[in-house]
Amino acid sequence: MKVCFFNTAQVWGGGEKWHLDMSTALNAEGCDVVVVSNKASELLHRADACGLETKGFSISNFSFLNPILLFKVYRFFKRQQFDVVVMNFSKDLKVAAPMSKLAGVAKRIYRRGSAIPIKNTAINRFLFSKCLTHVIANSESTKATILQNNKNLFPAEKIKVLYNGIDFNGFGPQQASEHNPIVIGTLGRLEIQKRHDILIEIASLLKEQGLQFKMLIGGEGRLRADIEQQVNTLNLNNHIVLKGFVNDVAKFFEQIDIFVLTSEWEGFGYVLAEAMRSSKPIVAFDTSSNPELVFDGQNGFLVPWQDNARFANAICQLVGNSELRTKMGRTGFNIANQRFNIAKNKQLTINYLKE
Repeated sequence: MKVCFFNTAQVWGGGEKWHLDMSTALNAEGCDVVVVSNKASELLHRADACGLETKGFSISNFSFLNPILLFKVYRFFKRQQFDVVVMNFSKDLKVAAPMSKLAGVAKRIYRRGSAIPIKNTAINRFLFSKCLTHVIANSESTKATILQNNKNLFPAEKIKVLYNGIDFNGFGPQQASEHNPIVIGTLGRLEIQKRHDILIEIASLLKEQGLQFKMLIGGEGRLRADIEQQVNTLNLNNHIVLKGFVNDVAKFFEQIDIFVLTSEWEGFGYVLAEAMRSSKPIVAFDTSSNPELVFDGQNGFLVPWQDNARFANAICQLVGNSELRTKMGRTGFNIANQRFNIAKNKQLTINYLKE
C-alpha cells in the first residue's frame, strides 16, 4: 500500500505529531509512505530525520485558485500512484482533495483535528460530497462539529473517531510530586485558542488568595508579547515563567505538580493525555473534547467555561492535598493507558487505512 500524508502546517502541534507517528508506523509495516509538508516545517524536518520520503509544497488559503500549483500537485499524485492520501487542513483539502481524485487516488481521507463547526459553504459541500471518500475525527467532540451546520455534508457512517496515541514506554503510575512552592504547569502554542489570558487572570486570583506557587507556561506563538505584558501589568513576574518551546515534554512534567488547560476548545487534548501519562492531576474547562479525557472528580476537575474563581478554587483544593493529587494522577494514568496507548491506537489506524 502506498500512502501520502499531506499536511503543510509550518508549526508543530498534535496534528503534526499524529501524521509523523502514523507515517513511521505504516513505514515500519512495510507500506510505501510519503510525507508532504511545507519546506520549512518541523514536520518535514522530523520526517526527513526518520528516513521517510518527503515532498515540499507551500500551500496557502488561496492556493486552490493557483492553476500552476494545482497542476504541480496533480502531477505529483499522478506520478506517485498513491492508494491513500490523508489530508489535515482546510487549505490542504481544497488543493489535495480534488487533485488526488483527478489523479485516481482511490481513498481520499480528511483527518479533522479541530472541534470547530465546518462552514456550510459551496466549496465545502463540493469537497465533502465529491472529493472525499472518508473522514477521520480525533474525538467524538470533533465528529459532532463536522455535521453541525449541515447534517448532509458527509455520510455520518463514514466519519471514524480515532484518538491520538501516546507512547507509554518507560512510564508508570507515580506518587504526587512535592515541589516547594507548588508548581502549576501548562503546555500549548501561545495563540488565542489556548486562552493564556484567562490562565494569567487565574494566577492573579491565586496570588490574591495568598497561595505560594510557581506557574510554568511552555510554548511559543504570536501572543508572547501580549502575555508578557499581561504578566507585567498584574505583577506576576515572580510567579510565572514563560519557558518557550519545550523539546523534552516528559522533563517538563517532572517539574510540575498540577497541570492546567484553559483552552477555549481542543479537537483532542493531546497535552492532557501526556499529563495523565505523567500521573499529573488536571484542572481544565468543561469544553469540547476535554470531558473525553478528564473525568470530573476522578483524574482532575472540569470547570464551567470562564468560571475563573472555581478554576482557582480547584487548583487550591489540589495544592493542599497531596493524597488527592496522587489518587487523581494514578487514575489519570490508568485511563490514558487504556484509551490512548499509542500501540493500540496505531494498530486501529493502520487497520482502518488498510480496509
